[in-house]
Amino acid sequence: MKLEILMSCMHQHDDTLVRQSQLTGDVVVINQCDQEAYAEYSTENGIVRFFSTRQRGLTKSRNMAIGKSQADICMLCDDDEVFVPDYEKKILAAYESLPQADVIVFKMVNRPPSFKDQVMPLRFPKTMKVSSWQISFRRQRLLDTGVRFDELLGAGTGNGAEEELKFLQDCEKAGLTIYYVPEEIASVGQEVSTWFSGFTEPFFENRGATTRYILGLGMASVYAVYYVIRKKGLYQEQISPWDALRATFRGIRENKITRQAREQKEDVPV
Repeated sequence: MKLEILMSCMHQHDDTLVRQSQLTGDVVVINQCDQEAYAEYSTENGIVRFFSTRQRGLTKSRNMAIGKSQADICMLCDDDEVFVPDYEKKILAAYESLPQADVIVFKMVNRPPSFKDQVMPLRFPKTMKVSSWQISFRRQRLLDTGVRFDELLGAGTGNGAEEELKFLQDCEKAGLTIYYVPEEIASVGQEVSTWFSGFTEPFFENRGATTRYILGLGMASVYAVYYVIRKKGLYQEQISPWDALRATFRGIRENKITRQAREQKEDVPV
């Protein structure tokens, strides 16, 4: 099997990020910038195919990388990761040992584990604990089922995040099998977020809108209450629980992303 790392970044001029990430095999880089261009660079054991594009949006970048990939197995990568020396061996070994797995979620070096330290199948609601940089997949299975990242979600859309949850939900709906493998493959910095600017009312409004879009009205409402109570220690210095809850339900009620999705479908020629 062939593995490619799919890296999303912005305004890069060369393969510096690839080298900083200690990637030694094949890599597809989608570099969102102000030009359309293509370049190739060598790694220790592979090739970096570097696509520069004027398009914007993290999920568009992910989808473009899936389309450009030539690999059997793909692993998502942000621009602030550092991979362990034997990451290729670990990722491919996981797929060889789990031929039934279409998607495998890995562990990160410097992140608290979200699951038990054992191989296990994942389904909703456990997938709510997964971050995008943990996700890998068999590329052909995505091509066969048509599953992609939802381009109404993620950095650059103005709608907040949760794109990885929607992706995994769509994988489940398409009949793809998701597994967790507790192998540490990289560390993640994420010191600067391109979309998160604090626990503000717009943050909670977007959270309400994304959860309504992904989970539906009933489950989004229950989750809103759970999140405001459970995560109180994270946000209470910036906003009160009552204001956070009101903003979340405002986002649920306005339901803007679902409306955007409907408008998008109406604009598609029959």
